[in-house]
Amino acid sequence: MSQGYHAAAMDEIAERASVSKPVLYQHFPGKLELYLALLDESVGTLMDTMRDALGSNLEDPKQRVAATFGAYFEYVGGNGQAYRLVFESDLSNEPAVRDRLEEAQRDCADLVSQAIKEGAGLSHDEAHLIGVGLVGMAQVTARYWLSARDHIPREAAEQLVARLAWRGISGWPRSEH
Repeated sequence: MSQGYHAAAMDEIAERASVSKPVLYQHFPGKLELYLALLDESVGTLMDTMRDALGSNLEDPKQRVAATFGAYFEYVGGNGQAYRLVFESDLSNEPAVRDRLEEAQRDCADLVSQAIKEGAGLSHDEAHLIGVGLVGMAQVTARYWLSARDHIPREAAEQLVARLAWRGISGWPRSEH
């Protein structure tokens, strides 16, 4: 499906997976179900990477911000093209795909907003808004970096964006718990 959903044929998919077409259909009734399974796996990988970064034992919140942006860049710049299922889907108008993509956005924003709420003394709604903004910033900048990576090394790109985000959120008071 590297050429997109519509260009992929089940025959080609079965061949690339080194299975017969009947075996493929035993597990997936159709191409959409296969796509949704791949999308779920890709989103799961992103969420695991985000959880690891946000749950890291880094004492310095600035380092945790950098680790979280690093997680996005790692996901987008990693081996394979799993990120394309999430960020560049040619099926985003398909209701089942759109629902999963929107859920993934919400879940990422929820993870980030929990960390923000704990440290910044913001209300749930305020922290969620900031979380949505930071997730959007991570997605857009990481995807842009793919086209500019010949000019900007990944680590440099991660640090630039993390510094920008940190300068924006570091001014809020830490809540006393």
